[in-house]
Amino acid sequence: PGATEEDCVPVLECMSGLKYNKDFYCGYSPERINPGDKEHRVTTIKKVTSGSNADITEVVDSLYREIISAGTHKASSIRVAEAAKVIENTQRDVNIALINELALIFNKMDIDTEAVLEAAGTKWNFLPFRPGLVGGHCIGVDPYYLTHKAQSIGYHPEIILAGRRINDGMGQYVVSQLVKAMMKKRIHIEGSRVLVMGLAFKENCPDLRNTRVVDIVNELKDYNVTVDCYDPWVNREEAQYEYGIAPVEAPKAGEYDAMILAVAHQQFVDMSADAIRALGKDTHVLYDLKYALSADASDLRL
Repeated sequence: PGATEEDCVPVLECMSGLKYNKDFYCGYSPERINPGDKEHRVTTIKKVTSGSNADITEVVDSLYREIISAGTHKASSIRVAEAAKVIENTQRDVNIALINELALIFNKMDIDTEAVLEAAGTKWNFLPFRPGLVGGHCIGVDPYYLTHKAQSIGYHPEIILAGRRINDGMGQYVVSQLVKAMMKKRIHIEGSRVLVMGLAFKENCPDLRNTRVVDIVNELKDYNVTVDCYDPWVNREEAQYEYGIAPVEAPKAGEYDAMILAVAHQQFVDMSADAIRALGKDTHVLYDLKYALSADASDLRL
């Protein structure tokens, strides 16, 4: 909040010689899009609009009303619109962090997290979040913008940063669980071969921005594990450029000591557990991070 008027406007004034809200005006409408979602598109998601005064707010709002069939919401100021955007993603981040922490607790208690969430979900107002990796260019990033702003005005956020620490540590936790499971099956860790299924930050989209699957890949490499990534959605050249990862075109059967189902692409969901297990050696571990398989089909679930 404040990015438009505190950061952008002074630059515009300095470079143009014009005066804000006298010679020029500003409007702001936060992005609302859900990559990979075929139902909630730009035009079918209600749009928040704002302007530097009432007249400009109406100009911005009328512009968006021409294409947004879901309607618009005029915020009372640009800062309010900016704040609304940043808390939409921060709220999701904190909620997922809570579920991730619960998963850590339930795993230690040998309780199936998904079974717990299904039971709790029978209450009408229970929020249906699931544990997992939190990446992307919004949810895993926007909380840092808000905490930076809060710290700049003398407030140290507690819950937001705690949630970020939990979510940022999930890749390391996943690998620690996988390594323990492999050791229990007497699979030698160093020099083993692991297939990571999915590299995009979420299912059914090619978006690689801030994907936290790379945390799993990098953590495995610290154990001197050979890691293959398979993702039919992503651009191989982009993955190589952004992360130094060259996804395999197709995994070979019988090659892997472990398989991690990291992203629930429909192609993976449609595969049977037997088909995924066929990619492994006679002795292997199958880790389902996304509950894409039934509870008894995998060796590990988050």
